[in-house]
Amino acid sequence: MTRTAKILHLTALIVASALLITLSGEASAQSRSCGPREAVVQRLAEGFGETRQSIGLGTNNVMVEVFASAQTGSWTIVITRATGVACLVASGRSFETLVQNLPAKENDA
Repeated sequence: MTRTAKILHLTALIVASALLITLSGEASAQSRSCGPREAVVQRLAEGFGETRQSIGLGTNNVMVEVFASAQTGSWTIVITRATGVACLVASGRSFETLVQNLPAKENDA
């Protein structure tokens, strides 16, 4: 994976972390699809052909992962708490790994 692809995946993780902060709390956790991490990962693999594309650590030691399928283009963002409970945060279609040049150091845009 190129450095640019890693940066783009990190951006997705940051967005997921922001969603996590917004949705944190027990009431919102109950409204999302949650279960044991092993079962969630198995369902994504068997049902959608998705594999883990990137991983990061969010607030409160929550693991944030992006799963995607190169064949179907489906993607899912999953958070996993220290308890081992994983919750689906977002999902969609048309996943792509983008390769973009980084801006010049003097240009912070």
